[in-house]
Amino acid sequence: MTITLLAIGKTDNTHLISLIEEYKKRLGFYVKFKLEIIPDIKNAKKLSEKEQKSKEGDLILNKLQKSDTLILLDENGKQFDSVAFSSYLQKHMNSGIKNLFFVIGGPYGFSEEVYQRSNGKISLSKMTFSHQMVRLFFIEQLYRGFTILRNEPYHHR
Repeated sequence: MTITLLAIGKTDNTHLISLIEEYKKRLGFYVKFKLEIIPDIKNAKKLSEKEQKSKEGDLILNKLQKSDTLILLDENGKQFDSVAFSSYLQKHMNSGIKNLFFVIGGPYGFSEEVYQRSNGKISLSKMTFSHQMVRLFFIEQLYRGFTILRNEPYHHR
């Protein structure tokens, strides 16, 4: 299985980039993982919120095949603790899917078309984080989930 994290817009913070790269490297020991950045929409300030979500949604949907599983990182999604999230990952691996996509949307969230195409929603917290930080938090949680599945000492129970 390949896990891909899609995210709208680049990260400028070199500290975050360094940490993201560290966890991407660690994840490589467990699963094929990709972080794909979808560039910010040009002239977004001239677009309405709905138009921006629609354009971003088209870019997201164009990355997917019909057989891909799409999970949205959404404030209204299901929340997990780390152990439950590792079980969630295991269920997806056991299901035989080839490509599991997680998506961090743009500043206004997702278009209705993306919600309709999605196979689920998860939330990292009731709190709001910058989209750049969410990338790091989510990749670290993926890594943590795989160490839990392998009974490795990274996660303390």
